[in-house]
Amino acid sequence: MEKRMTIALVAAALLSSISVAGATPSHATKARPVGDMLSLTKMQTQTAWKDLHGKATDQNAQRFKMRVGAMVPKTLKLAPVPSKVASAIPKLKRYDFAMAHSKLLIVNPADKKIVKVITG
Repeated sequence: MEKRMTIALVAAALLSSISVAGATPSHATKARPVGDMLSLTKMQTQTAWKDLHGKATDQNAQRFKMRVGAMVPKTLKLAPVPSKVASAIPKLKRYDFAMAHSKLLIVNPADKKIVKVITG
């Protein structure tokens, strides 16, 4: 009797942990933390410029500080990094990008902050 009770308690504990894990939304693991940094090699930076700068219109957005950590204005049109580019540079998979004043901005979609500024 005692052995059955132990088995039942272990089974209940396992089932409850599976339920909690299943309740976590899948996109929560994909979101980047607020204030994250993006480090690219020189080759990755050149590839990102080559592959992305032509995919977005160079916007004349209101003047703002285009530096890492700055929030992009709401008027700046962002697009997700295309899957072809993300395949070549997996670090870019979770980011958005935009061109503004001839600069390629890599942006965290969670908080709209710039994580990388690339110039040609």
